[in-house]
Amino acid sequence: MEIWEAIIEKRTQLGLTRKDFADALGLGRSGEKLLKGWESGEITPSEWEYQQIMQFADHTPYAEASGDGEAFRFIDLFAGIGGIRIPFQELGGKCVFSSEWDPFSQKTYRINFGEKPAGDITKIDEKELPDFEILLGGFPCQPFSQAGLKKGFSDTRGTLFFDIERIIKEKRPRAFLLENVKQLRGHDKGRTLKVIKEHLELLHYHVDTDVLRAADFGVPQNRERIYIVGFDADWYPVDKKYSFPYPKPTGVTTRLGDILQKNVDERYTISDTLWEGHQRRKQEHQEKGNGFGYSLFDAGSEYANTISARYYKDGSEILIDQGGGKNPRKLTPRECARLQGFPEEFIIPVSDTQAYRQFGNSVAVPVIRAIAKRLLEEMDRLEKLRNAGQGRACASEDVPDAGQPGKKECCAGACAEDTRQPDEKEVRAAE
Repeated sequence: MEIWEAIIEKRTQLGLTRKDFADALGLGRSGEKLLKGWESGEITPSEWEYQQIMQFADHTPYAEASGDGEAFRFIDLFAGIGGIRIPFQELGGKCVFSSEWDPFSQKTYRINFGEKPAGDITKIDEKELPDFEILLGGFPCQPFSQAGLKKGFSDTRGTLFFDIERIIKEKRPRAFLLENVKQLRGHDKGRTLKVIKEHLELLHYHVDTDVLRAADFGVPQNRERIYIVGFDADWYPVDKKYSFPYPKPTGVTTRLGDILQKNVDERYTISDTLWEGHQRRKQEHQEKGNGFGYSLFDAGSEYANTISARYYKDGSEILIDQGGGKNPRKLTPRECARLQGFPEEFIIPVSDTQAYRQFGNSVAVPVIRAIAKRLLEEMDRLEKLRNAGQGRACASEDVPDAGQPGKKECCAGACAEDTRQPDEKEVRAAE
């Protein structure tokens, strides 16, 4: 096979456009043109360049682990590029279903996990989903309508949360973890979160919420997100007294320089026109008495602002000072991956524009990892309480010392025996 044929075959197998492949290979501003020349046979890549092409994405980093262990099963909804999936898979879980509608995110997900997520979640039949223990999802924030016929009843139909709700109702997972923007707490004057909790509680789930910051878990980003954790109250001995023990900040000081690359292509330096526009707009905002405008950081900064899906437009929320009279630059896609705590082996197979959107929409992986560990610990603890018939549970950090005389590993005054009849899943498990 000729070199040019091998390059075309490699790109075709990955399902990438020339621009995607050129950006993924880091070929620079004229990369697409260079790749076209290689594929036409007009130009021959150096031996090193050819090796880089052939070695790119020659394995799927998270495909093998997905089938190992199978300590628990989970599904990954509104999966994006798999940021929530990675920690749960690391901890021994097997993903049995994933869903993501964006074709570019599907591409990144497929190349990293070896499977293409199902598309539009609204068209997925919940009855056809495989069984699983944990539901994961970073769903969009949407308002709910008021149903006119029932005063005070908020209808979730027509929103994407409804799809989570119907899947939970049908499949009865032991637990779930949902992620959303911090503003969900105040969205629609607090109604949106209130409706979400009410509907989940109507399904007999105990629901807790908390806002955690990425910079408190080892990544230099001031990203705050709300995390909603729920446990099946028909299965686990939890009641209103129970409270999920969210992970505490690590106390480790972060530094932006730890995620910055040493040698960065000039294409990430913003143009004179864009830089002048940033400075002009910031000056105008200052004259109006507000703090809007670009934000400049350097290697010594403790953390950066939250990266968003709009970062590809002008990079104004996080610009890196290059000193020496140079214009500042945008973060590279790999730096964005690091800012979100993605492992170095995570493959970025799309254009810079799509990569910025994907990482801006994703999650801080270390935060998810910390929650995942707590969630699995709690599931194990609650399962033991359930099997021991010790009644209702409180938060693990509030559990009395079971080794002390007269103490029980449950909340005071809430140790009634579970008289509930076993459901179908329990019967099958016992068999």
